[in-house]
Amino acid sequence: MTTKPAAAAARATVYGYPRQGPNRELKKAIEGYWKGRVTADALRATAAELRRGNWQALADAGIDEVPTGAFSTYDHVLDATVMVGAIPARHRAAVEVDALDGYFAMARGTQNVAPLEMTKWFDTNYHYLVPELGPDTVFTADSTQQVAELEEALALELSARPVLVGPVTYLLLAKPAPGAPADFDPLTLLDRLLPVYTEVLADLRAAGAEWAQLDEPALVQDRSPAQLNAAARAYRELGGLRDRPKLLVASYFDRLGDALPVLAKAPVEGLALDFTGAAGANLDALAAVGGLPGKRLVAGVVDGRNIWVNDLEKSLATLGTLLGLADRVDVSASCSLLHVPLDSAPERDIEPQILRWLAFARQKTAEVVSLAKGLTQGTGSIAAELAANRADLASRANSPITHDPAVRARAAAVTEADGHRSQPYGERVAAQRAHLGLPLLPTTTIGSFPQTGELRTARADLRAGRIGTVGYEERIKAEIQEVIAFQDKTGLDVLVHGEAERNDMVQYFAEQLTGYLATRYGWVQSYGTRYVRPPILVGDISRPKPMTVRWTTYAQSLTDRPVKGMLTGPVTMLAWSFVRDDQPLGDTARQVALALRDEVNDLEAAGSSVIQVDEPALRETLPLRTADRPAYLAWATEAFRLSTSGVRPDTQIHTHMCYAEFGDIVQAIDDLDADVISLEAARSRMQVARELAAHGYPREAGPGVYDIHSPRVPSTQEAAELLRAGLKAIPAERLWVNPDCGLKTRGWPETRASLENLVAAAHTVRGELSGS
Repeated sequence: MTTKPAAAAARATVYGYPRQGPNRELKKAIEGYWKGRVTADALRATAAELRRGNWQALADAGIDEVPTGAFSTYDHVLDATVMVGAIPARHRAAVEVDALDGYFAMARGTQNVAPLEMTKWFDTNYHYLVPELGPDTVFTADSTQQVAELEEALALELSARPVLVGPVTYLLLAKPAPGAPADFDPLTLLDRLLPVYTEVLADLRAAGAEWAQLDEPALVQDRSPAQLNAAARAYRELGGLRDRPKLLVASYFDRLGDALPVLAKAPVEGLALDFTGAAGANLDALAAVGGLPGKRLVAGVVDGRNIWVNDLEKSLATLGTLLGLADRVDVSASCSLLHVPLDSAPERDIEPQILRWLAFARQKTAEVVSLAKGLTQGTGSIAAELAANRADLASRANSPITHDPAVRARAAAVTEADGHRSQPYGERVAAQRAHLGLPLLPTTTIGSFPQTGELRTARADLRAGRIGTVGYEERIKAEIQEVIAFQDKTGLDVLVHGEAERNDMVQYFAEQLTGYLATRYGWVQSYGTRYVRPPILVGDISRPKPMTVRWTTYAQSLTDRPVKGMLTGPVTMLAWSFVRDDQPLGDTARQVALALRDEVNDLEAAGSSVIQVDEPALRETLPLRTADRPAYLAWATEAFRLSTSGVRPDTQIHTHMCYAEFGDIVQAIDDLDADVISLEAARSRMQVARELAAHGYPREAGPGVYDIHSPRVPSTQEAAELLRAGLKAIPAERLWVNPDCGLKTRGWPETRASLENLVAAAHTVRGELSGS
């Protein structure tokens, strides 16, 4: 394919970039500040240095317009909350005393003040802090951060574009504040919010902004006529302002649908659209509305969420078509590069051939620059890049690494019966209760216990060869002994071994399954200072040998109480990995499910009476468009049942989900047919328990009474109050008592105190139920 040069030079840009730094410098500085080892000034200096380094790296790579405002010390939605002055009443005093400490109080809470609720950013594994708004919310503009970052970039003589969370998305992401009517709609505050955006945009214009980007990803979801009218009104008002930069309204993660004509008609100067995956439908939709005459189109043709190299020729064809639909076409990734690792170059443990199939943030930036050059100067200007790209794509497509005939034959032989337990829940629950003999309101934890500095040091020493396998395993055994002894002494009813041997709940399994690759430096932000290294699904999946049986069996030998076998479910194994894009996700999920089925059956054979298969990502992977959801939920729930349905009726299957909105997937939770589900509920004050009750959920459930994403220790009284709230929705004989999530990120002192209070709360409420 040969393309002619574009009429106007196409600019290369991106919407955001990984924040952490090459060695997670930001994480270390923030956590050092929390521990008192780093001053506020030093933390701010580290953040500023990382921002400048990111912008300079982008400019040096050929990016023509760098984003500002996309960098965050914790979360960009929290930054928007500060920008619009929507500080919850309980945090105002802390913010007034010290802005930085108040900011972190909203993010993490304090011993006396609860944090903002946290949930998933659309269908990604990034978590944002949910704005709390009510009828009495008063917005006040504070553009300090946005202006300062723009001025930093301009001082480097860079062309810079501030990026803000758009007003409609901000309100659609918000929830009613405590004390507000439960049916309060934050979107009714739009008329109060727009003057704040007016002021911020004027401040940015005064500081030198030529363009400002307003992100509206909420508009790629199904929206009511009233919500679309609100979007039209918002951009009619903002577009009509005189004292403002040019406006670029951005959407990503899916197709815009009915929102596209609304934005296309708005009096703004440009749109930024996603043209990857399902969002590729934006191409035909844009043509159907007559394009964007007289406007700028920023075309997201490089996948910002996955790590495979771009098909440059395919992207150039898309860009060529778009040239006739807008006044000018610029090139970008489909969304912020926040969702991929920084750089694949340091990955020395991955075979060079496979490494060429991968593109992290720096490689994607280079692809964006090449595409802009090819669009501007013609394909001859990037002939070498195109030839190398064709070779890399062919290498992956033809590689035996990606196909295992035995795995495919086994998956093809799965029958309907393989995905169902031998007895319905109503019959097997009696067998489980008789076998386990648990008290009313049984207590447990989700799985992981604190990953101490000693554990991390031991793991690093093993990798570096400073200790051998025997010494490392003795350290793991000692940790398991401590965890079991503590749980026994505290009085928990169903124990866990603590997962001391696991670096991550997905990576640990990925390193033991064929078809997966693990990275050494592929860190991606999950929330705040929590970074994960998603493994890469590169080929067909199988389990060569048992993965968890040894450590679970050892833990069970230390106690007479049941110890849960702990596995990560097939959907989460996909959602928290970088998945294959060369076959349907459902096919990959079935392969993972069969590997996990083997592990579940081996755990049961080794004596495990309780086995937990976690699926925290079931909700986050839900397609953003309602029409796409039934097909996803069909293969997702089938994969879970395939993993767990081979056990005896008296073996109790648990699952766990956290930090997502569960109300619209309660039927799918029911369809999993797990015997017990534990869910995050502390920050939302038992909302999920009420949703389960409204559905008529018939099985046992443990809505969390301990928010593990905050350092605060909930009192016995607080946990008991949450437990009583749960009992209003779920009968006592079906209610479990547990934290919201695993305890890996917590310290031992707070963990001990919190779990002791949790057990005491369960005893208190049991006494109330029995009248004693």
